[in-house]
Amino acid sequence: MMRSQQNFEVKSTAPLCPLCGQSSQRWMLQHGYWIRDCKGCGHRFTELHATPDHVTTVYADTYFNSGGAGYPDYLAEAALLRQQGRRYANLLKHYAKPGTMLDVGAAAGFILQGFFDNGWQGRGIEPNATMARHARETLNLPVEVGTLEQLQTSEAFDLVAMIQVVGHFFDIQQAFAAASQQTKSGGFWLIESWNYKSGMAKLLGTHWHEYSPPSVLHWFSPDSLAQFAARYGFEEIKRGRPAKFISSAHAKSLLRYKLKPLPGGQLLLKAIALIPDGWLIPYPAEDLFWILLQKQ
Repeated sequence: MMRSQQNFEVKSTAPLCPLCGQSSQRWMLQHGYWIRDCKGCGHRFTELHATPDHVTTVYADTYFNSGGAGYPDYLAEAALLRQQGRRYANLLKHYAKPGTMLDVGAAAGFILQGFFDNGWQGRGIEPNATMARHARETLNLPVEVGTLEQLQTSEAFDLVAMIQVVGHFFDIQQAFAAASQQTKSGGFWLIESWNYKSGMAKLLGTHWHEYSPPSVLHWFSPDSLAQFAARYGFEEIKRGRPAKFISSAHAKSLLRYKLKPLPGGQLLLKAIALIPDGWLIPYPAEDLFWILLQKQ
């Protein structure tokens, strides 16, 4: 996790909620950043005025290969993430025929590749140039460098996939407005995110792994996300919990990041180090969700 504030501006006055514009209050200080709660809609967000440079700084190459809150080796997750794309494509067969899609935060293109395996076409957008280049040069997938907030295109898609990205948008209003503009009438949004109102999040409280600013800027629940999407003309079709797997190497890296500063953490880390890196571990908690929405 990079904690430099070189490209960030922490607000000196109480910021308004980025979703509803009402006043907010500080809840918790984490990694040097305040997490705030909206007094109106209850949205939870980081007290941070993120510039367009935010994503390119936080999601530099180190995020994908240096562990911490990121990945120890993102490219090693290729098969696992491709299978995730296939699972979501199979889920969508119940609601839509394969068509054109925009994959937001496509990284190296593995999830997009899984959709392509099941008949989808389209392209991806990714702020990290190294990952986007891997998608183009190694997988021959059309992934361009950029952010959803700044995307300018006359294309409209049958599906906009936002897998693990809505918490990271530096301008959540602009991102959803752009996604709506680029979705055909009757088209879909598929969103996967973390549920800050889940039992696991409440149990772990301030130690919940997803409270990791400045990487994460927003925390949703399925209900709050559906309500926010409704402002852009989208209606919820279905929600559920994804069948998610994580590599043991990635799991160990995340645990090292979270446990190292805690009392007794070093002893637990010694035990965790005995786990081989090559295992696939089913994600056991219920704090992750997907939601499918359709443009009316």
